[in-house]
Amino acid sequence: MKALNYHHLQYFWAVAREGSIVRAAEELHVSQPTISLQLKELEASLERKLFERAGRGLRLTDAGRVVYSYAQEIFALGQDLIQAVERQPAERPLRLAVGIVDVIPKTLVYRLLAPVLRLPQPVHLICREDKGDRLLADLSARRFDVVLSDGPIGAAASLRGYNHLLGECGVSFFGTPALVARYRRGFPRSLDRAPVLLPTDNTAMRRSLDLWFEKLRIHPVVVAEFDDGATMASFGRAGVGVFPAPAAVEEEVGREHDVGVVGRSDRVRERYYAITTEARVEHPAVVAIREAARAELFP
Repeated sequence: MKALNYHHLQYFWAVAREGSIVRAAEELHVSQPTISLQLKELEASLERKLFERAGRGLRLTDAGRVVYSYAQEIFALGQDLIQAVERQPAERPLRLAVGIVDVIPKTLVYRLLAPVLRLPQPVHLICREDKGDRLLADLSARRFDVVLSDGPIGAAASLRGYNHLLGECGVSFFGTPALVARYRRGFPRSLDRAPVLLPTDNTAMRRSLDLWFEKLRIHPVVVAEFDDGATMASFGRAGVGVFPAPAAVEEEVGREHDVGVVGRSDRVRERYYAITTEARVEHPAVVAIREAARAELFP
């Protein structure tokens, strides 16, 4: 592909407007031989004659008129670009596109992302929830800057990404006042045969809970399973069953859904990751997420 020298094009544009090399040299404050040389190099690169003699001046050839029309548009756009930049605020918003694995509780998502909105530089935050495999595919295609996940990338994953542990916490179990009164005493043994709401079995929390129940030989009655933690909490608020949530947001879950704590377990650990395509986190907003999570959310 041929490369266009815009410096040559600017000299051509000036000569075409002025109708002579002399006047163009005066406008551009350069010598006539300099302009003549630039024109010859442009004609050589385009393999076309752009001017022909017309008395004491120059006249555009057919090819020259085509080039001139494009030059007019190119340099007009250049001026538009300069004016558009000058009208922009001095500091453009920092863009952060985040993929969020849909099983992460919404309250926790907000707590993880809130530090981004406190940065000195304005941030344009773009969030999309989906299944982990689809989010990782989009991360690989550079549609996201980071994916927030409840589990690391597995060894068998096709994406070459990097897991940055944000932190970990135990699990709290919630219920309506009636369920709290019934199942708090004797927890966790009290959960045997108790009605529970659980995440679906494709989640890290569910796998951890199943192992914990098996180890303690507890057999709760699973009333319903959910992909979405917010929907599960809504059923819990209605008194359908006891439900789990990360202990890191225990206070927020209780307040938001008007439920109490049945019990807590530090044996079931929830871990959260920021997954990126870079081994070293450099995006200022992702750095803010990681540092605040480790210092404030999962100290």
